[in-house]
Amino acid sequence: MFSDPQSVTINAVEVSLPRVASGENSGGYKAADGNVDMQLAHQYGKRFRHRTRLHHQKVAADPLSTGYNKSYDMSVTLVIDTPDVGYTATEAKQVIDGFIAWLSASSGANITKILGGES
Repeated sequence: MFSDPQSVTINAVEVSLPRVASGENSGGYKAADGNVDMQLAHQYGKRFRHRTRLHHQKVAADPLSTGYNKSYDMSVTLVIDTPDVGYTATEAKQVIDGFIAWLSASSGANITKILGGES
């Protein structure tokens, strides 16, 4: 079980996420203002799936209606999918580390390219 609370840093601001849900193979964390939450879940069978989802919401100006604000939200999900046998945790972590390093290389240049629609 992850410690309570978890924290995530967004735009140099650390956000505390106290545990708000706990279930069999799952857990949820949410900021006090409700604008950031994190969900973790696991499924076990012939394949093991581990899912982490970070959801963020904000209120900002509505570009179509001057003087009005609108709620916007986004999420990022990481799914790790492995067979029930064949990879050790160490081997799977090495693959994941390589992927995360590729995403974050050159100050996140590849993430920027993905967000720009490159493939």
